[in-house]
Amino acid sequence: MAEVTGGDGAATSPVPAPAYPAGWEADVVLRDGSTTHVRPIRPSDAEALQAFHVAQSERSTYLRFFANLDRLSDRDLARFTVVDHADRVALVAVTADDVIIGVARYDRIAPDAAEVAFNIADAHHGRGLGSVLLEHLAAAARERGVRRFTAEVLPQNGRMIAVFREAGYAVRQSLEDGVVTVEFDIDPTGRSLAVMADREHRAEARSVQGLLSARSVVVVGSPDVARGSMDDLLTRRVVADLEAGADGDLELHVVALPPEDPDHLDLPGGPGRAPGVATQHWPDVASVPGPVELAVVAVPAAEAVAAVRALARLQVRGVVILSDGFAETGPEGLALQRALLRTAHAAGMRVVGPSSYGVLSSTGGRVLNASLAADPPPPGTIGLFCQSAPMAVALLGSVRRRRLGLSHFVSAGHRADVSGNDLMQFWRDDDATEVVGLYLESIGNPRKFSRVARRLAAVKPVVVVTAGRSGQVVPPGHAVRATRAPRRTLEEVMRQSGVIRVENTHQMLEVAQVLALQPLPTGRRVAIVASSAPMAALVAEAAAAVGLVVGGQAAIVREDAEDEALASTLASLYEDPAVDVVVAVHVPTVGHSQVRVSRALAAVAAGSGRTTVACMLGLHGATDDLTAEDDEGRRWTIPAYTTPEDAVLALGQAERYSAWRSADRGTPVQPAGVDTRAARRLVTARLAGVTPGDAVDLSPAETAELLACAGVAVLESVPVATPDEAVEAAHRIGWPVALKTTVPALRHRADLGGVRLDVHDEAELRADVEQVLALAHGHPLEPGRAPLEVQRMAPLGAACVVRSVEDPLFGPVLSFGLSGDASDLLGDISYAVPPLTDVDVAELVRAARAAPRLFGYRGLPRLDVDALEDVIARLSVLADDLPELRSLELNPVVVSEHGATVLGARAQLGTADRADGSRRALPT
Repeated sequence: MAEVTGGDGAATSPVPAPAYPAGWEADVVLRDGSTTHVRPIRPSDAEALQAFHVAQSERSTYLRFFANLDRLSDRDLARFTVVDHADRVALVAVTADDVIIGVARYDRIAPDAAEVAFNIADAHHGRGLGSVLLEHLAAAARERGVRRFTAEVLPQNGRMIAVFREAGYAVRQSLEDGVVTVEFDIDPTGRSLAVMADREHRAEARSVQGLLSARSVVVVGSPDVARGSMDDLLTRRVVADLEAGADGDLELHVVALPPEDPDHLDLPGGPGRAPGVATQHWPDVASVPGPVELAVVAVPAAEAVAAVRALARLQVRGVVILSDGFAETGPEGLALQRALLRTAHAAGMRVVGPSSYGVLSSTGGRVLNASLAADPPPPGTIGLFCQSAPMAVALLGSVRRRRLGLSHFVSAGHRADVSGNDLMQFWRDDDATEVVGLYLESIGNPRKFSRVARRLAAVKPVVVVTAGRSGQVVPPGHAVRATRAPRRTLEEVMRQSGVIRVENTHQMLEVAQVLALQPLPTGRRVAIVASSAPMAALVAEAAAAVGLVVGGQAAIVREDAEDEALASTLASLYEDPAVDVVVAVHVPTVGHSQVRVSRALAAVAAGSGRTTVACMLGLHGATDDLTAEDDEGRRWTIPAYTTPEDAVLALGQAERYSAWRSADRGTPVQPAGVDTRAARRLVTARLAGVTPGDAVDLSPAETAELLACAGVAVLESVPVATPDEAVEAAHRIGWPVALKTTVPALRHRADLGGVRLDVHDEAELRADVEQVLALAHGHPLEPGRAPLEVQRMAPLGAACVVRSVEDPLFGPVLSFGLSGDASDLLGDISYAVPPLTDVDVAELVRAARAAPRLFGYRGLPRLDVDALEDVIARLSVLADDLPELRSLELNPVVVSEHGATVLGARAQLGTADRADGSRRALPT
């Protein structure tokens, strides 16, 4: 691939060192689940670049330079490593020792075009480095105004051509003089974003799989900590748990815990050593033979970076940090945590923690207990994720008391690297996990959470607890961006994602157990089995409150019912085709009929396909009394709850999830005529020279031009200051007209006299101008704006407000409401977070409580909601594709019987700073 240079190929003269774009540095997960570091090239990389070049095969060198070059000349090294980070950009992928394993570069050949070249180390082919470097180079190029890449490739270099084509771009290629010229636009497309998301999913899933399937573990303690100190106790606990839980094929190495110590397993509640476990003790990490798949580190925070650096030699895939003393302690601890991440990622490791409780995996007949849980729950089908160690203790204890089984458990501690998003990526493809539970003390990337959770929830139920209803709690040590979004935004993110959001961990496990033990509900029609009529009435009321439909009479099973009558009653109820789900409540007041009733209920429910929950005195969770086999020998367990309300609440949540999963979730909105490339050119031009962080308000004309790129027209509005100007404007745009003040206090307020509608003649207009000017006297005007606007009358209809605000945490947040007191005073506003489907847009409109006004309220004609939804869809695409669009308000949008007219629009721009961008990157 030819390199673009100066006109004669000679190196350019030295230029002053440009500002180094530190924001382009990133840690990334590769195809094989390992990690590496990507950064801009530096002049000091000359020696490393030469070493990279010399190590390449003759074929690789020929494919890159179209010639055999044994070494790069000093001039070439200077040309390749001294760049301006604007017209000439180069990125390198490096290891922990700063060894270069991949290079990607571009040279601008036109204002919006650049020629690109890639070179990947022979030893690292097949790891996805080329794809990652292309993503990051394209993101850097877009930031510098480049919109198109070209490359010259030899025909036999099919691997490089495939990288371009498989990235999802529309590649155009031609052959001339034995060289293939490849050209493609680099603005993100739906296909390129889908490709990136799929690659991200596979890479992150594989990285988590490497953690949870490890069969060789090294536990690293510190020889300098005092006996009985926290780090000492952590080390001893995890060693004891690994030895007790191993099944004989676990290779366990322990550093800095003497083998002659007779008490290293003597911890309170500790199990004994599993038979056949051979633990090898070593004085330091340097003595441990590699490779080792997983490391567990329990050393003082100040020693952690050195310990992780030493582990690189062992080719460790992941490291669990049990110790604390990092970001939660302040700026110095945060710097230490970042250094830990940089060291681990450069060495190819993912990090769980710091302050983790550990990880647990119980699948395929193998157990890996690299946690602090001395008595873990048995194997099962529930995957659990939480963050802080204290919460892990309570959560695992509750799981054990319910006798539920886990496939995996991960405590992410401060969530510095591995997060709930990573685990969801893994669980989507994990056959051993059928139900997912997440306790999230913080959410670092809600946009990615929404995207990943929606894909997972489409195939497996996801039950979520957040710390606080808003999800805006930031525990010490957690890296979370500030947010200005309304507190209801997180609720909308959860709803769009299809996850089941509950109030606390008790509810999370109550819902998880019905999902894990019973089939999904097929409908809302509920039948009730109770030991008394008053109890049945209470259950019916609770069922109706959660949205279930109570039909028919309850089946009353008296305590003294004969076995035959009991079986007949239950069989009749389960055979009723009008029954979808069953709630059974049996509280004996005398005698001992409960076991008999429980077993009869379990036998009838097994294999019936009807989701069943029970409240039986003395039973909770998964019990043998409520377990039976169906005709095919499969065991089914009816989950038991302490109260009928708990049982009904869990059943209602399961039914709503089942309905969401089976419903049409729509397709991503892609309105015809939306030109985001043109919009981006306008935004880039308007932000040229603007200081990062500053905001730029667009003029009405600029806002209209931007909206036109999305196919949204704004009805012309003429600024005026006098009666004569108003009359002249009305004659030009046509009668009748509307007259509006631009004073913020009265703008859009027809009820306060700030808007005069349906003005038909000159005399009326002159009088209205005088009145509105007098009304606005004393109110401050916006700088640079005329006091009045004249606008042609739009068809009569309902006035709505549609807004988009770019939030640092959530990204673009769309809101919708009908104009007036309902939204201004009562907060009747619905929210959605793009990207949206057509169903999401429809639900956004219908979620406002005043929405019936759009659908023929009290005999009025139905308005053109389809036209309104089209405007919202176009705005959502624009906001999703332009992170520079800080805010955009369409106010009002008048929805008539035939069409929706935008009467006013305001927009503000700023430099982009979105957490979930168009390149893959790990937290740093």
